[in-house]
Amino acid sequence: MRVAVISDIHANLHALEAVLAALDEEAPDAVWCLGDVVGYGPRPNRCCSAVAARADVSLCGNHDLGVLGAIDLDEFSPEAAAAALWTREVLSADARSYLEDLEPLARTDGVELFHASPRDPVWEYVLSGEAALDALELTTEPVVLVGHSHVAIAVLLAGRALTGGLAPDGTAVDLAQGRWLLNPGSVGQPRDGDPRAAYLMVDLVDRRASFRRVEYPVERTQAEIRERGLPDALAERLAGGV
Repeated sequence: MRVAVISDIHANLHALEAVLAALDEEAPDAVWCLGDVVGYGPRPNRCCSAVAARADVSLCGNHDLGVLGAIDLDEFSPEAAAAALWTREVLSADARSYLEDLEPLARTDGVELFHASPRDPVWEYVLSGEAALDALELTTEPVVLVGHSHVAIAVLLAGRALTGGLAPDGTAVDLAQGRWLLNPGSVGQPRDGDPRAAYLMVDLVDRRASFRRVEYPVERTQAEIRERGLPDALAERLAGGV
């Protein structure tokens, strides 16, 4: 089974549409979403409907929960809180219902999925070797998927040896070796210096994975952010992938 893994869409419809168009060519057997469909970006309702239609497994993230009022926005940056409050005002009943049904973790097909981490599925960032090792030691399946950091990573635990790190476009992983922690990166707000939308292809039969990036019209999303009066910093950061 070939699975496409997406995460951290953040209401960036143009980035999502570019990834979904690429997936039309990839023809995966399933699509898994690791959460944060909304927040930061200008098109929450269309992104919710698109993910609801395409994803076979979907998680919720901290921004989804913040928009729903399930967690306190005091934990958010000022820009993130402002975007969450705006999203609350425009979120459709269907989008709200979709998000309310989601959980921040799942297990399926020999894979454990978390929006953030096994220790804290909503908030913890896995960006260090220590955090990656903890995540792998707190789980049992051969593949662990996380999102939340907006940074594509691939970390291998073989015995007690931990290797790996950033996973730029084209990175290929042999899943037959040891246990892996993988982050597909972000569709809608990458933070690894590459502004292109990110996704991950995982072949659970042949035991391999590959990291992908795809161009999208960043300037169109930037214009939509500004048209809606959202913080300009949310538009500016998209061009640099930061």
